[in-house]
Amino acid sequence: MFNTKDTKRAIIFVNGHLPDLEPARRLIGPDDFLIAADGGTRHALALGLLPSIVIGDLDSLTPDDRRRLEESGVEIRQYPPDKNETDLELALRLALDAGYCSILVLAALGGRLDQTLGNLSLLTAPSLAEVDVRLDDGIEEAFFVRKQYDVQGCPGDTVSLIPWGCLAEGVTTEGLRWPLRSETLYPDKTRGVSNALLAETATISLRSGLLLVIHRHTDN
Repeated sequence: MFNTKDTKRAIIFVNGHLPDLEPARRLIGPDDFLIAADGGTRHALALGLLPSIVIGDLDSLTPDDRRRLEESGVEIRQYPPDKNETDLELALRLALDAGYCSILVLAALGGRLDQTLGNLSLLTAPSLAEVDVRLDDGIEEAFFVRKQYDVQGCPGDTVSLIPWGCLAEGVTTEGLRWPLRSETLYPDKTRGVSNALLAETATISLRSGLLLVIHRHTDN
C-alpha cells in the first residue's frame, strides 16, 4: 500500500463529463495523490498528469492509454466486468483504506443522470461521514452536510440546499443572501434552491438529516 504520510488529499478522476480543463486544473495541487477510475484516466492524461493507480474493470480504457500507463509504471488494479460496484465505488474504497480524510472526485457530474445520482448516493455512505469528500468539475461542486460545512467561493455564486431522503432540521446559514435560522427543509419542497453567496465564505449547519449542497461558480 502506498504511503499517505506526506499526502493530504486524494483526487479521483471519473469517466464523466468535464466541461473545461482549466478550472479543473486549478483544483489539483502538487501533493495530491491521483487515482483514476477506469476511463477517468483520459481526463488525467488530458491535463498532462499520470495517476498513481488506475482501478476498475478497464472497459473504458483505450489500448493506447493502457500501454502508456504500463510503460510509465502506473499501478493497474483490474476487476472483472461482472462486479457489483461501480469503478468510482472501488476508487473511493481504495482512498479510504489508504487513510485519506479528504477526497476530491473530478468529472462525476453531468452526462448520464443515473451515473450522476449513483455518484451522489455513494457520498452518503456511513464510512464517509467523517471524510471531506466532494464531487467537482471546476464549475460546480456537490457535497453533503451532516453537521456543519463552509462553502468557499465568490459573491454571487449559486448555492442550493437540497434535503436528501428525509427532513433536514435545524438548518442555519451565515453568508447567504436568504438566510435560514434553525429551519426545516423538506425533500418535496424547493425552498433551499438557488440561494447565493454574499461573501467568499458561507457556513451551513443543521441539527439532523442530510443536506446536499450544490455550489455553482459564477466566474472561473
